[in-house]
Amino acid sequence: MDTPRIAWVCNWLDPSLPVKEQAALNLRDTTVTALQRLEPTAAIDKLIGLVRVNGETLLGQVSRTAQLPPGQRAMRMASNVLPAYSHPAIRPLYDEPVLRRLVETSLAPAGEAARRGGVRLSLHPGQYTVLATEREGTQRAAVADLEYHTEVMRLLGHAGGWHPHGAHINVHAGARAAGIEAFREGLKLLSAEARGLLTVENEETAYGLEDLLPLADALPIVLDLHHHWVVTGEYIQPEDPRVARVIESWRGTRPVLHVSAPRPELTPGQDPDVLPDRDALIAAGCTARDLRAHATRLWNRAHAAWAARHLAWGDIEVEAKDKNLASAEFAGVCFPVMA
Repeated sequence: MDTPRIAWVCNWLDPSLPVKEQAALNLRDTTVTALQRLEPTAAIDKLIGLVRVNGETLLGQVSRTAQLPPGQRAMRMASNVLPAYSHPAIRPLYDEPVLRRLVETSLAPAGEAARRGGVRLSLHPGQYTVLATEREGTQRAAVADLEYHTEVMRLLGHAGGWHPHGAHINVHAGARAAGIEAFREGLKLLSAEARGLLTVENEETAYGLEDLLPLADALPIVLDLHHHWVVTGEYIQPEDPRVARVIESWRGTRPVLHVSAPRPELTPGQDPDVLPDRDALIAAGCTARDLRAHATRLWNRAHAAWAARHLAWGDIEVEAKDKNLASAEFAGVCFPVMA
């Protein structure tokens, strides 16, 4: 997977379709509460329907991505491939023979389509899936959730060894009070397959880039450009020595980084050819929460051009409200002829 790629994230948008048809392009979900209201047999039947539909939907998403230009063949899957799988009250239901057989077979076509079409796949568990924590219950739930995400990758044929086919499962480190060594200790609780897929990204609330660099010997680091900007105001450059350490942490696999933009309404009248000034925004009254929020698209041309320079060393996942529409627009900046 050496071709530079731009990735879309989680949900596929097609404004030409009615809302209901557009929703059918994306994975379906349910809640633990909804399942627990049902008798076990009914809950299993509900899960059978969801798993079957999600397998077909994921295959459709991968196949659609494989038809894009080579520079856009990457996607972050939504986590609800197997709804509520890691919850201790629901997980036993997945051992029912009919449901288990479906689980073991429903994702293989999507994985094969990804390999055949050169589509890079990733997953990103929720913000509460953290290994650095002083709460034993939180850590236990995080391990279960990471093993679930690993199971999804295994069923796709993307597990075993070091980031096969460029696959990865990305997390935030966790609570700062626990310390970065708590994250390192948490890694030991994971299976070898999970450790071979895990990556960690810098955050805007706890562990910044410099905090995570000591982990570069243990797992790959995902550089989130927006998080780094929120914390420091810096537009880090591809030539920065810290970027070199991030690249080294991937051990020969092409790295992944994240990009998003601050919302344009924070800077009314902002020249789109001038980079937003974080310090000026704070002086004007913007809160950290304001700065963290993602824009609909990478609307600032100077910002998009800066981010595009990082494609020289890693694949870029675009975190924007307009999902694939935003990533396709950014691909036009990165690959003006090919996109």
